[in-house]
Amino acid sequence: MMETNEAAELFVALGQTTRLDLIRALLAAGPGGMPAGDIADQLGVAASTLSFHLRALEQADLIVVTRYGRSLVYAAQMARLRSLLAYLAETCCGFDSGRNLELGRFLESLTSETKAMQADPFNVLFLCTRNSARSIMAEAILAKIGGNRFRAYSAGSAPAKEGPFPEVLAQLKALGHDVSSLRSKSWDEFVQPNAPQIDFVIALCDTVAGQVCPDFGVSVVTAAWPLPDPAKFTGSAIERATLINEVYAGLRRRLEIFINLPINSLNRMSLKARLDELADPHVMAR
Repeated sequence: MMETNEAAELFVALGQTTRLDLIRALLAAGPGGMPAGDIADQLGVAASTLSFHLRALEQADLIVVTRYGRSLVYAAQMARLRSLLAYLAETCCGFDSGRNLELGRFLESLTSETKAMQADPFNVLFLCTRNSARSIMAEAILAKIGGNRFRAYSAGSAPAKEGPFPEVLAQLKALGHDVSSLRSKSWDEFVQPNAPQIDFVIALCDTVAGQVCPDFGVSVVTAAWPLPDPAKFTGSAIERATLINEVYAGLRRRLEIFINLPINSLNRMSLKARLDELADPHVMAR
């Protein structure tokens, strides 16, 4: 459940008429979102003013942005808004639909939507040669932010016998991730008869991207997001930790965009195109 301080920060971010209109427009647009130009036209707001408000809402994690070529498409962060509404409902109504019938029905509809998403989670497999750093990070991040819509896994072509990179585990733990189940493992585990059916395979290093991966099925959607290898970072402990945090931030930003894509409404080719675009470092340059 959302804490009071966090809810207060979101109300501050929303406490302006243009931002409220902006959120309402994005909610009406649905999970596919709206290009910045269309938002400006609909709200009648100058581009510079709109950019200021979009940045404030994005910093509050109330919206997410995806770059498509030269266009930026914005969408509401539904999970974040649900949490805020749930906080309000608990505070004022205790989720008692008898005390507020309309609010009760609305929350029930949100709960039903969540249950529907929970029924068929997407399995995402992150690959890296040694499965000791980048893919381990990605597994931990998606496990935390993916809710019940996604199940995260990671593997490698030559998994590290010594297990995940200690500095990566330390950083993940410091950032609030559960690292107890993280281990380095072969991608062969995911082609066994009892293995989960993989929906997405995302390679995080050039070496893996250049190898012939196992056959995960014809319906799997693949992508490659090459990132620097934390195991090769040099310098002091502080310098290495800073570089690891940069890789973490890049992965988290991509995965936040990924989990907000309208997956069910996109065909396989369109979905792959969107995942491929996330390899572009410019999606981080904001």
